[in-house]
This record gives sequence, structure tokens and C-alpha cells, in this order.
Amino acid sequence: MSAADNKKLMETIFAGVTAGDRTLYVDSLADDVTMTVTGQYSWSQTFHGKESVLRDLYGYVASLLKQRRTVPFRFIADDEWVAVEARGDMVTNAGERYDNHYCLIYRIENGKICEIREYLDSTLCERVLGPFPVARQQGAG
Repeated sequence: MSAADNKKLMETIFAGVTAGDRTLYVDSLADDVTMTVTGQYSWSQTFHGKESVLRDLYGYVASLLKQRRTVPFRFIADDEWVAVEARGDMVTNAGERYDNHYCLIYRIENGKICEIREYLDSTLCERVLGPFPVARQQGAG
């Protein structure tokens, strides 16, 4: 796929995500996808495999939030890489706003997302969502 094809795929995926439909996103994850939350705090780690990404990271985040929406505002593509700049529109179960800013970088091979790198405000993440639980880190690499 070309850079333009990969960019269009991510734009289509995020149109669904923004509307609350994550089906195409989940379907587009390669079985052996890796997702790295960058930085040097409790959430910083690499999740290996689609099941771990969905269960250990996204499943945990979903359990903390009563409203979860990611709104992209910039897509930049270069070969197999697509960078997505986005803002969160989220509310925790306790009613606190969690509106982080993200730079998400996706590597796409044959129409499948095989690598994700997430950059965000780590201080805001730990202040609002708390430290990432050690028990969930067992499923990560």
C-alpha cells in the first residue's frame, strides 16, 4: 500500500473511532501487533499481540472511563508510517475530565496495523487515571 492508501485507511479508521465505532480499528490490528506507550512512567511499556493490546491496555483504559472518544486533527503519512495527532474527549467514572493530547504513530503492512507508538502527557495520565496496575503489566512485554 502507498503512503496515501495508508493515510486514507487511518482517516477511515478514526472516523469510526470518533463516532464511537472501533470495529474497523480492531479488525485492522495485526495479530502480532506491538504497541509501545513511550516515556518513563508506570504506563510506559510495550504490549505484544492484538489480545494483549485490547485486553491489557485498551480494556483497562475502558474500565476507567464512562466517556471515551479520540478526535484526530492531523494525519501525516510517509511510506508505511502514518502519524495521527489527536485530542482525547474523555470522562472518568468519577466524573473527572481526561482530555489528553496524543501523537500516535502507526506502521501499516498490507492493510494491517503492525506497530503503534503512543506519545502523550504522562503527568496528566498518571494524575487522572492513576498508575498502571502491576497485575496488568504481566500481560505486557
